[in-house]
Amino acid sequence: MELRQLRYLIGVCEAGGVLAASKTLHVAQPALSQSISSLEGELGVQLFVRTNRGMTLTDAGRTMLEHSRVVLADIERARSAVQHSALDIQGEMAVGLPTTVALVATLPILRATRTRYPKLKLKIIESHSGFLGEWLRAGRLDLSVLFVSGNEPAFEYRLLLEERLALVTTPQDTPATREISLKSLASRPLVLPAQEHGLRRIIDRVCAEHGVELEVIAEIDSLPNIKKAVQEGMASTILSPGAVADEVQAGHLAVTTITRPHIPRQVACATSMTRPVTPATAAMISLVTEEMRSLVEQGLWPAEWIGDAPA
Repeated sequence: MELRQLRYLIGVCEAGGVLAASKTLHVAQPALSQSISSLEGELGVQLFVRTNRGMTLTDAGRTMLEHSRVVLADIERARSAVQHSALDIQGEMAVGLPTTVALVATLPILRATRTRYPKLKLKIIESHSGFLGEWLRAGRLDLSVLFVSGNEPAFEYRLLLEERLALVTTPQDTPATREISLKSLASRPLVLPAQEHGLRRIIDRVCAEHGVELEVIAEIDSLPNIKKAVQEGMASTILSPGAVADEVQAGHLAVTTITRPHIPRQVACATSMTRPVTPATAAMISLVTEEMRSLVEQGLWPAEWIGDAPA
């Protein structure tokens, strides 16, 4: 198996056929077809379904495509690590940010990267923490900010901060007291992310430990839509205070501290244990750590810093 075969596989998939791929890859159509057929013969599976409309991936083809992208990304990381010193950080870097983190941290991280490492092409991927963990494990991300929800032997965690989740309501529906017990939440209709979401897993775990059963009237995986539902007075929710800071400042939402017990959530910078940390990755880990710490120190992220002190 050759690297060019993997590149051709990706090219044909993205172009939708050999003819279109031959133009974008600048490879003769017969040579391209032969390369794909040779790869199928070596693997002993059919990678594409060929029709008059073009070529579509089989299940085996989709699996091979995913692995091909990871292999080529690893090759590029290795080349970058060898060719460029820590003083000349360049190449591409894929960084994952959970949605609630991305609201606060995307622009500071992007701004600092452009200033410090102008030759580095940064790709920020925003999604749920669970999805980001899967992509980090698969090699689609170089590093990711994740919520720590348990032991993950495939990752190396660098703890950053710990925040306490809060009840989010309209200002008119705010509890009379500044704090509310976890048990009291059982009487409130709530909208929460689905159970696959990292935030939901943390909430469910703490509630199960204390015998609290929440009234979840709807599951919404979109943070903006959760906030809209609360603003409309349909229900309350449980979120990080930082995720609704703008809405609270504008007077559209209000937060109330949850106590007895608190619902803590730890945030960490994670990398895969199966992949070496390149100079670019190490540089981005330091940069992300510095920017996250700065957000906490400036009060822009209501949380407690639990990471290492700066050297």
